[in-house]
Formats: sequence, structure tokens, C-alpha cells
Amino acid sequence: MLTINILCVGKIKENYLKEAINEYSKRLSKYCNLNIIEVSDEKVPDKISETIIKNIKGKEANKMLSYIKRDTYCISLDLQGKQLTSEEFAKKIEEISNTSSSITFIIGGTLGIGEEILNSSKEKICFSKMTFPHQLIRVFLLEQIFRTFKISNNETYHR
Repeated sequence: MLTINILCVGKIKENYLKEAINEYSKRLSKYCNLNIIEVSDEKVPDKISETIIKNIKGKEANKMLSYIKRDTYCISLDLQGKQLTSEEFAKKIEEISNTSSSITFIIGGTLGIGEEILNSSKEKICFSKMTFPHQLIRVFLLEQIFRTFKISNNETYHR
């Protein structure tokens, strides 16, 4: 069974997001082994510079690196990544699962993902050019992973 890891910065505080994450986690248990790994986020000061941004993203990336296994296929969620339809995403996950038993999705913090992780990721995808809270992106990602398994198994799911 495919293992899906979601490695993300920050904790979910809002109950409605926790409930959605729990619901999709339960639904996905039929299709994959799901692990959600949270690392602590760095405090972002009110006055910020490019140096501070790079420093914060670097610290968060360092925390994440120890959780990235060598044999996993890493996909970073990044604004510069490729946008896919649900069907294209499903096909991509199917292709990856033919060669790897583990996929790790990386969701950065408020400022994004550190360069070291972006450069080592095999793929970068973007859900939208719009800005969303990184906590909400977790729900989007889980929903799309669930939709992927429904598509791949020719099961009905709302369109």
C-alpha cells in the first residue's frame, strides 16, 4: 500500500480545519497509509527583509529535512510549481506509485519553502496562483489525494 506523507510547517489551530483533515484522513485510510508530520513554524517579525525571509525559511527547512526519507518521492507545493487538473494529478500519483512506495508532499510555512527543499524536490506543484493560508492548503491537498484514488479506481466522486 502506498504511503503518503504530508510534511508541513505549523500546527492547525482551527477546529473546522482539524475536522476536515480528520475526515479526509479517515477516507484515505482505505487507499493509503497517511502520515501528517508537523514541524514548528518560526516567528515572523513585523519588519521583514529578504535576509530575514531566507533565514526563517532555512530554519523551517532544516527542521523538515530530518523527516524526508531518502526513498520517498518529494513533491513541494510552491507558487512557482506546475498547475494540474485533478485527472493530471491522479495520473501523476499513479505513475509515481509504480516506481516508489512513498510520496512526501511538502507544505511550507507563511513565507514558503526553503530553497534546499525546493531544489531537492522531484516535483513542484501549485494549487492556485491565489494566496491561501498554508493550513487550508492541507485540506485542499487531502481532498485532491482522495479524489486521485477515486479517479484511479474508477469510483464515483462528485465532479
